[in-house]
Amino acid sequence: MYAILDIETTGGKYNEEGITEIAIYKFDGQKVVDQFISLVNPEQPIQPFVVNLTGINNEMLRNAPKFYEVAKRIVEITKDCILVAHNAKFDYRILRTEFRRLGFDFERKSLCTVELSQKLIPGQASYSLGKLVRSLGIPLSDRHRAAGDAQATIKLFKMLLAKDVEKDIMKEHVRKEPKKRLDTKLVYILEELPSETGVYYFHDENSEIIYVGKSRNIRKRVNQHFTNDNPKSMEMQKHVASVSYELTGNELIALLKENQEIKEIKPKYNRALKKNIFTHSLYHSVDENGYINLRIARATKNQNSITTFSSLRTAKVTLERWVQEYELCERLSGLHGGEGNCFGYTIKSCRGACLEEETPEVYNERVRKLINRYSYENQNMLLVGRGREIDEKSALLIEDGEFKGVGYFNLNHQINNLDIIRSIITPMNNNRDAEHIIQSFLRKKHNFKIIQLSIHE
Repeated sequence: MYAILDIETTGGKYNEEGITEIAIYKFDGQKVVDQFISLVNPEQPIQPFVVNLTGINNEMLRNAPKFYEVAKRIVEITKDCILVAHNAKFDYRILRTEFRRLGFDFERKSLCTVELSQKLIPGQASYSLGKLVRSLGIPLSDRHRAAGDAQATIKLFKMLLAKDVEKDIMKEHVRKEPKKRLDTKLVYILEELPSETGVYYFHDENSEIIYVGKSRNIRKRVNQHFTNDNPKSMEMQKHVASVSYELTGNELIALLKENQEIKEIKPKYNRALKKNIFTHSLYHSVDENGYINLRIARATKNQNSITTFSSLRTAKVTLERWVQEYELCERLSGLHGGEGNCFGYTIKSCRGACLEEETPEVYNERVRKLINRYSYENQNMLLVGRGREIDEKSALLIEDGEFKGVGYFNLNHQINNLDIIRSIITPMNNNRDAEHIIQSFLRKKHNFKIIQLSIHE
C-alpha cells in the first residue's frame, strides 16, 4: 500500500513550521481505498506570503483540530504504507517533526515523485508539481491546497508506475508487503485481486517475477492457475508467494504489455510468447500489367508485409472476406489459380481485373484502401480507447508507422499537443509481435477511436 501525502505549512524557520492542512490518500497501486483530509490548527501564526500562496489564513484555522487530535488517524492510515509525496523529504520531515513534539517516533518508508519523475520522465523543463503535471496533461485543481496537490500526485504516481518498465517500484512494494501464511496464502492473494482487465505478475519468496499473464478478469484467471491440477500450474502454486497486477483498461494494452514483459523479463514459467506469435503474412507486389497483386506466405523478417496472421487458415479466411468487401479479383489476390477470369467474375463480385476489363488505376485504388486500413506503415495515428477509470482514456501512439507506446489521460484534458502525447506515453518495443497484436485487434470489432495525426517537427 502507498499513502499519497501532501502538507501545507505556516512557513517560517526550519523545523519550526507548523502544519495548516494535510491530505492523505491510501492507494493500492490502482485506486484510492481510504482518505484523510483536514485543516490543522498549527498554534502559531501563518507567514503572510503563505496566506497569499495557499489562501489559508489564521481565522480559518481557529476552530480546526490541533495536530495531537489528528495524529492517531495519520498513524492508522499510513500503517504498513510507503509514503509518496512530491518532494517527499519536505513532507516527511514536517510530519516527523510534529510527531517528535508529541514524543512519538514516526517512521515510514518513503518515495519521492520528483526523483522518480527525473528518472522516468527525463528532459522536462521543470519538476515542480504545477508545471510538471501541466506539461503531462494531468488536471490540477486547488493548487497549493493539500487535497488538490495530493490528487494530482496520485495521477502522476500512476503514470510513473506505468513508465517503470523495470518494475523496480513494484518489486520494492512487494518486498515490503507482509508475508502471508503459506497454507492460506492463495486464498488471501485471490481476495486482493480485481475482476478487471490487466496484466498480472506471480512473484516468488524473493519477490522475483516467475510468471506474467493477462486477462479480462484477473481474479478469475489467477483462480484458474491456483485450482488447475496440470503439472505447470501445480509447480507455480508451490512457488508463488504474492501476485501483483497492473490494470490496463482494455484488452489491447494488456496484450501488448504481456508480450513485452515476457520478452524482457523472461519469467521462469512463461514459454508461449518467447517466440513470434504469428506465422503468415499478407504481401503485395505489382505485376507486369500494373495491377497490385496480393499473396499469403510464410512470415519472414526480411520482407515488409501489409499485416500478419497467427495461422494460414486465419489468413485465408480473412483475405476471402476482404476480397468480397473490396470487390477484388480472386486471382490477383492469390485465392484462385490458373488463367482467364476468376470465379468471382462469373458471379459478378469481381469487376474484371483478371481479364483487364477494369483498368489498373481503378482496381488499385480499392486495393490501396485495403492496405491503408490494415497496415499502418508510414502512418501517424493515435488509438484512443477505454482507460482504467471512468474519467480516463487510454492512448496508443503510432509515429511514422512505428508503435511508440501507450499512456493514459484524463477526460477533462484535450489531447491535441504532440509533445503532451509523447510525454504521457510509456515507451514500448516496436517489434513484429507488437505490430501483429495491434493489427489483429483492429481487424476485429473494437471500441477504439482512431485519430490521424499531422506531425510537424
